Amino acid sequence: MDTEIVVDGVGSASSVMPVISWDWYRDPRVLEVEERRLLRPAWQYVGPLQRLARAGDHLVGRLGRVPVVVTRDGDGALRGFLNVCRHRGSLVALADGNAPRLKCPYHAWTYNLDGTLRSAPQCGPQIAAELPELGLVPVRVATLGPFVFACLAADGPTLDEVTGDLREVVAGVGLDLAGLRLRQRFEYTVPSNWKIHIENYLECYHCPVAHPGFASVMEVGPEHYQLAATPHRLSHRAPVRRNPSAAYATGGSVTAGSYHLLLPNVKININPGRQNLSIGPVYPDGVDRTAGFLDYYFGADADEAWIESMMAFDTDVGDQDIALVAAAQAGVAGSWIDRGRILPQERLLAAFQRYVHDACAADLPAGLA
Repeated sequence: MDTEIVVDGVGSASSVMPVISWDWYRDPRVLEVEERRLLRPAWQYVGPLQRLARAGDHLVGRLGRVPVVVTRDGDGALRGFLNVCRHRGSLVALADGNAPRLKCPYHAWTYNLDGTLRSAPQCGPQIAAELPELGLVPVRVATLGPFVFACLAADGPTLDEVTGDLREVVAGVGLDLAGLRLRQRFEYTVPSNWKIHIENYLECYHCPVAHPGFASVMEVGPEHYQLAATPHRLSHRAPVRRNPSAAYATGGSVTAGSYHLLLPNVKININPGRQNLSIGPVYPDGVDRTAGFLDYYFGADADEAWIESMMAFDTDVGDQDIALVAAAQAGVAGSWIDRGRILPQERLLAAFQRYVHDACAADLPAGLA
């Protein structure tokens, strides 16, 4: 069981100074360190396990800017690799699919599903002796229920250590991970620094003002809205109002909203009602732009009418958040103010900032750290 951690200084005062300054949201030197120190070593969601059901199946994705491919080998094992040909760096697999081998579309270098280089046309003895050393570069892979994750770091915590008691937490609101099936993927871009997008996700102080629909379904006051932080996960849980405005939120097996950030950048969202979950990563695409996607999964009890109702609700909240973070980025990027304030009900935001600072400050110039 994960142990909840207390964020220093948050909750005992009416407001506190943020851990990082606004320069961290606009300086490209910070972004370079964040990608190297935070994103590359982290476990990232790649895609649905259901697309790796048969031998020969492969699933493409990326970890930040780094392309990866996960295969189902002939022996049934899941294997992960950099999706980068050892010849000239081309993507090897361009899309999900099924094939006995992976063939680079550039010069037809061909790899077995265990990553070994099988053939390199017209290369002769110059390359033949190097074949054993020129396989696809491996990455770690693991699963959580129906989800496939990968990690570039050769060591460090396992996915089980990162997710901790997440299975028990989501089961506690009535969700059955094993019964979920992928329905669709929604890709998006946001005109803000990736951390502003994440910080907005981690607090509901803005919900009564900016999300009236959400606030009419969920209990968002600080006396009801529950926050929890563990070393690898930041979570919030929203009880359903006694008489919610949206019918979709009642009558199903999921009894509360349950929202989680697997540090540093994988979001997991569960809305009340019938069996549902969305999951996906958030990636920086420059210092003032964020890209991401959410894969939406549903259980057998979620009929088409219910899904459309819940998706409309989810889309409204997402569109409102895009406008909020765009405005925050515009203010932060153009301001000579050093920083703002953090309130007690934003303590997950403070925990995230502490996490980013502790991982990156030592590699930044003195004026930024």
